[in-house]
Amino acid sequence: MAQSLELLLIQFLMPDNDARRQAEEQIKRLAKDPQVVPALVQHLRTAKTPNVRQLAAVLLRKKITGHWAKLSPQLKQLVKQSLIESITMEHSPPVRRASANVVSIVAKYAVPTGEWPDLLPFLFQCSQSAQEEHREVALILFSSLTETIGTSFRPHFADLQALLLKCLQDETSNRVRVAALKAVGSFIEFTHDGDEVVKFREFIPSILNVSRQCLAAGEEDVAVIAFEIFDELIESPAPLLGDSVKSIVQFSLEVCSSQSLDSNTRHQAIQIISWLAKYKPASLKKHKLVVPILQVMCPLLAESNNSDEDDDLAPDRAAAEVIDTMALNLPKHIFSPVLEFASLSSQNANPKFREAAATSLGVISEGCSEFIKDRLEPRPGTNGKGAASFALGQFAEYLQPEIVSHYQSVLPCILNALEDTSDEVKTKIILREHGKEILPFLDPLMGKLLGALQNSARNLQETCM
Repeated sequence: MAQSLELLLIQFLMPDNDARRQAEEQIKRLAKDPQVVPALVQHLRTAKTPNVRQLAAVLLRKKITGHWAKLSPQLKQLVKQSLIESITMEHSPPVRRASANVVSIVAKYAVPTGEWPDLLPFLFQCSQSAQEEHREVALILFSSLTETIGTSFRPHFADLQALLLKCLQDETSNRVRVAALKAVGSFIEFTHDGDEVVKFREFIPSILNVSRQCLAAGEEDVAVIAFEIFDELIESPAPLLGDSVKSIVQFSLEVCSSQSLDSNTRHQAIQIISWLAKYKPASLKKHKLVVPILQVMCPLLAESNNSDEDDDLAPDRAAAEVIDTMALNLPKHIFSPVLEFASLSSQNANPKFREAAATSLGVISEGCSEFIKDRLEPRPGTNGKGAASFALGQFAEYLQPEIVSHYQSVLPCILNALEDTSDEVKTKIILREHGKEILPFLDPLMGKLLGALQNSARNLQETCM
């Protein structure tokens, strides 16, 4: 079988579609025989071209599951030994990675039954090799093996964490650092034990360093693994982030504000801020991160949306969701910064910023509603009433018709504000409101307006008219 299979593998790689189709049909027929396993192993180790060796590994990964139990102990040992040799002696990176994928499949069946006791010691040894290729492939295997034999790693978890941290900080190889980042992502996704997850806190500075290096190298698909890791840490009820939350927020803000990056990369960065606002609002408040976040999120509301871009990934929409989440969880901390942005942006010559001003007020309307109402209640002094009145004025102008449904709670506050001694408060509270819903409030409202006309400065009188 070995000789005929070699010819078929070569034929399968030919550009001629008919030749490929014929080869594929014959390979499928041969693959029904368990002897295809040793034949593929032979070509994995001895074929002259890397393409044929890689194809042999790919086919072996697909076919070995159905044949493993039928193989003799001697053939099983041959397969395991050949895979180890391919990982350590193969010069072609694609062939090494393809062989590692086969190891992951074989380990699923061989490790739990005690048929491959040497695998984990070999991987630990390989991960500390002086050769970059060995360290990289060991980490690739640790990553893929979590999906198949993750429970077998539990007795070695402390050693694995130390190893991963060391490889994240590898000073000589970017490939090793990237492989370590991927492995950390796999282990955190697999690990749900709080005591085990908390140990990953010390990984955060190294994760950020590797991710920044990947972004600088244009490897965004690798860099976003950092956000997947942070996602797992943020959603954990355990206090896993500590002071590192500041570094995570800073990095996320750098990424989401960079228009040169892919929309998906930026969206994942914004999503991290959203999760922090939802699950760790106290941490954002403690580390004084609310204002820095809003200083980035609010301008994102004015970013032009690319018509070819997925709306769900659009930065302006994602930023609006972040501000909304912050308003629900940190209303008194976000109201003033958002109001300041809206006030300035409403005067901007750029219509996108004027629209962003209205949007920013709209998205905080639910979370900050009680806060705004509280600011309009009768109390000594006028501090805060002018700002709250301005916000209500903006709501009335830009949130039609939704604002009308809140007339029962809003109009009493407006009437109280019109009794204020400050012309600033009175000016900002006069709304252009319409609809029969306000009829019960019309008499007292007209009374307040007439009072303002008779006893106020000329500019306020003009506003009343």
